[in-house]
Amino acid sequence: MKKDQIFAQPLDKVSGFKFDDKVASVFADMIKRSVPGYENIVFMLRVLAERFVVADSNCYDLGCSLGASALSLQTGIKQPGCRIYAVDNSQAMIERCRENVAAVPSPVTIETVCADIRDIEFTRASVVVLNFTLQFIPPADRDALLRKIYDGMLPGGIVVLSEKITHDNPFTRELLIDIYHDWKRSNGYSDLEVSQKRTALENVLFPETFDAHRARLERIGFQHCEQWFQCFNFISMVAFK
Repeated sequence: MKKDQIFAQPLDKVSGFKFDDKVASVFADMIKRSVPGYENIVFMLRVLAERFVVADSNCYDLGCSLGASALSLQTGIKQPGCRIYAVDNSQAMIERCRENVAAVPSPVTIETVCADIRDIEFTRASVVVLNFTLQFIPPADRDALLRKIYDGMLPGGIVVLSEKITHDNPFTRELLIDIYHDWKRSNGYSDLEVSQKRTALENVLFPETFDAHRARLERIGFQHCEQWFQCFNFISMVAFK
């Protein structure tokens, strides 16, 4: 696993964060040291897949990066006739995802797609996963995307939505950010790396509150939305059609 040192040296100008080849090459290390609980969320996808995937249905891993979520779903699917679509708009990520998928033989096909997730047509979906993906979609486009997903889902299907969130209460918001940055430092990131990464994400990642996410999902038509995981200001929720 190549170590993430993208922000280790002082930069004259910190550009907006991009999922380019440089990021893709260190992404496994980056997300392990940057997203608390990520491995637990990914592992639990196989449990959710075993429970909610139905025969002859499709699953979608949106913003699939290296394919960890798609591969976890693949492990949990026990029903026949299912297919997983792993979608990402980064060619560098998709190329590595294809390599990872090819290395794990399975009767459940994972089809990798390099595309904007807003352009995907969803059909017969039983499980749709957005692991830290919606936060990179412009807020004005989020309702339309989730409505499109909802319309393409089977009754009883689920959306797993994992996000970095913010809080209306200033004390809570700043406390969780500070604790999160302490956690990153404990994982070997320097103050410079934490600061430069935060700057790179400022105009790229747009977090919302949990209440805002839940209200949107319910407004679209999902019957239930439950938060099932949280670590600091990172959460995962499940919405049921």
